[in-house]
Amino acid sequence: MTTSPSPQGRTLALSARLFVYRPWLFAVNLLLWGLVHAAPALLTLAVSAVFGRLDEAERLRGSGQPIDPALTAAWVAVAGFALVRVARFSVFYGGFRLWVELSYTLDALVRRNLLAYLLTAPGSRRLPDTPAEAVSRFRDDVDDVANYTEIWVDAWGLLIYSVIAVVLMARVDPLITALVCAPLALIVVFMQRLSPVIRTYRRRMREATARVTDFIGETFGAVGAVKLAAREGGMVAHLTALGEVRRQAALRDVLLTELIQGVNTNMVNVIVGLVLLLGASRVRGGSMDVADFVLFIGLLPRLARSMGFFGHAIASHRRTGVSYDRMERLLQDAPRPTIVAHHPVYLREDPPAVAPAPRPLPLRDLRVEGLTAHHPGGAGVTDVSFTVRRGEFVVVTGRIGSGKTTLLRALLGLMPHASGRILWNGEEVTDPATFLVPPHTAYTAQLPGLFSETLRENVLTGADEERLERAVRLAVLEPDLAGLPAGLDTQVGARGVKLSGGQVQRTAVARMLAQHADLLVFDDVSSALDARTEALLWEGLFREEGTTCLVVSHRRAALTRADRILILEGGRLTGEGTLPELLERSAEMRALWAEEG
Repeated sequence: MTTSPSPQGRTLALSARLFVYRPWLFAVNLLLWGLVHAAPALLTLAVSAVFGRLDEAERLRGSGQPIDPALTAAWVAVAGFALVRVARFSVFYGGFRLWVELSYTLDALVRRNLLAYLLTAPGSRRLPDTPAEAVSRFRDDVDDVANYTEIWVDAWGLLIYSVIAVVLMARVDPLITALVCAPLALIVVFMQRLSPVIRTYRRRMREATARVTDFIGETFGAVGAVKLAAREGGMVAHLTALGEVRRQAALRDVLLTELIQGVNTNMVNVIVGLVLLLGASRVRGGSMDVADFVLFIGLLPRLARSMGFFGHAIASHRRTGVSYDRMERLLQDAPRPTIVAHHPVYLREDPPAVAPAPRPLPLRDLRVEGLTAHHPGGAGVTDVSFTVRRGEFVVVTGRIGSGKTTLLRALLGLMPHASGRILWNGEEVTDPATFLVPPHTAYTAQLPGLFSETLRENVLTGADEERLERAVRLAVLEPDLAGLPAGLDTQVGARGVKLSGGQVQRTAVARMLAQHADLLVFDDVSSALDARTEALLWEGLFREEGTTCLVVSHRRAALTRADRILILEGGRLTGEGTLPELLERSAEMRALWAEEG
């Protein structure tokens, strides 16, 4: 029987996999920063030697003996101090340059892995939380992993320094050295007890921050609705409440961090004070000479800070575990090492040329057999079968909640389906989310999203410029261009806020048409269009030879042009045929037709 690793073990395993992405770079960072952090021990030894030789010269002077050898040794120690100091600065400069490279490389790798899995992993998936929460994980949680890497790079050097300092101090006075080491054990116990609290506070702070960011993003996308409803005051009050929750969560997290830092520092400072008192008394009593006391005084401050650092490292380890948890939740079904998998990131060189797309399979027919898909609440479609042949205009209709949008989303792989098959030219499509995209299929959602860019860029989105004019014409956007301040170069604003609802819909249609796909899938895009504009849209598409459309609509302009109509009732296909056939034999079709009259 296998058991899953503890959160601490999992954090170490994931980070270790990350560290060996560039093993030489990580190893050189460890070496250089080890030298940077260990060098002060050598500097302290040199200073102690200077004082030791000066003390020796003073004794020789008092006894009337020559003091030149002692002074020469003192100058040698000073030279050694200067040499180590200059060397440390040079190593620090090189270490800083390499640390920047390591940090940016690992940051880029983690973000690349997150984005790559969300965009290219097979199967359908949806974000487990809001888009703002996802942005928070790309930004804040990846930064936590980078900070954790820095702790590992620093830890080895500080550990080496601590070992050297403890050995040197123990040779002088084991009792005082034991007093110095006592805080480290207390800090470890203290941090172990606080581990659950550290994880909880960090998780709450991240979640509260994402809720604020998400609300702000949604507010920008609904400015018009808020103004029409005169709910500005309510929106501000809700944002204030979310901000207060975030403030309290962040305050708890910061206060806990400061509490840990304060306890660590004060605990160490108390011990340092005791050591200084004991050391001074030993010097006055003659059991410790000036050189040894200088050695203690020189080593002690950095050793104390090192102990505080190790306490901070334990807290950072816990917080990084929370960050890995949040990133794994974002990827949901991804294998655990996906976050830290090794892939090229191309920070210094150009990426290779994109491989040519596989040759598309021109549509003859799209067949759906027994498709069943349900939302967590239970609504959805059950055992739906139909066929769309090349050149057909097929309309899916039904009442609100009958499953029309769910059918399209399950067909295109935008949500998982429980059973059924999808066949393109008789070949089963095992991963619709990957296959049913341009050049095979293009899709416009019921509520399309636009980017905060120009109208031109929203239409093209990577398509060739020569397709722009045709796409704009077929989407009936040409009459609107004269009324826009910069025509196709007009900035549409966040989510198209500067456009009307109909203009947003038609921009999304133009974007779909610019892709030149075999099958065009429309999810009720005519709902924001007037009857004349809708008629022009369908008429333009009908003039295009070979256009194949699967359309969700209840409007007469679409129903009258349909080669076949599919009727959904309660998630089930209850009728299929031409408009005259269905008006004759389907009571549901007659009711829908009458409602649109």
